[in-house]
Amino acid sequence: VCLCFRDVPSVDILVWSELPTGAGLGSSAAYAVCLAAALLTACGAISCPLKEGESTARWTEEELNLINSWAFQGERVIHGNPSGVDNAVGTWGICWGTMKERGKEMSLVASRVPTLRILLTNTKVPRSTKVLVAGVKEKILKFPAIMNPVLDSIDAISQECQSVLEVMPANPSPEYYPVLEELFDINQHHLNVIGVGHPSLDRLCQVTASHGLHSKLTGAGGGGCGITLLRPDTSLLAVEAAKRDLCACGFECWETKIGAPGVTLHSSSSLNAEVLHALSES
Repeated sequence: VCLCFRDVPSVDILVWSELPTGAGLGSSAAYAVCLAAALLTACGAISCPLKEGESTARWTEEELNLINSWAFQGERVIHGNPSGVDNAVGTWGICWGTMKERGKEMSLVASRVPTLRILLTNTKVPRSTKVLVAGVKEKILKFPAIMNPVLDSIDAISQECQSVLEVMPANPSPEYYPVLEELFDINQHHLNVIGVGHPSLDRLCQVTASHGLHSKLTGAGGGGCGITLLRPDTSLLAVEAAKRDLCACGFECWETKIGAPGVTLHSSSSLNAEVLHALSES
């Protein structure tokens, strides 16, 4: 495809990331999306959206679709049979909406989610998405009458969560958080049923529950990371106590928020000193 536009010289690709790899945070999708965007821009398949004096810029919807399409092919190389969700989120950003499937490619038609506080915990248990996906597929083929209703229920949980998140930006009432917490709990149980749980994730959920918090795995499961929902009124003391107990289990924790714009082109002047130093040292 690229050679239809202009020849591309040999290139060295320098990658720097704060995301731990193999932990369920979409690091492979982030890499695939950035790589696709860079190479498509370099070969002229998409425009260079950055204008003089701008620090950041994003591509058009049509160009983002092309980036996402190629990123999905990269995910297939890495994971075998991925859902396409991670690369779609990496392309368009953290949204909530309808994942439109074309073949096995996903495009995202969505609105922004409300800003949600979360505690992100890395169990440091390594896992393989490809192996976990294959295990789920095997279980579905072996017990279709049991597993398919579970998958339908997981889909219903997602739809219910979507309904809540769609109304929250206009009406950020505290009453929605108990609903989300209950959906977290139900979803985590279902994920254990389909075979992507892990004792480390069970421990994570137990520890946070002891502090009145609700958690679930994120990514492929089997270890990796979990997320804990923090209500707006969750006290700093409760969060620090939960982090202390999680770290005592050998886990690593960060308090963060859900929300990001998706793949973006940055000028070198917009990068912070830490990133520039890491790239210069590579």
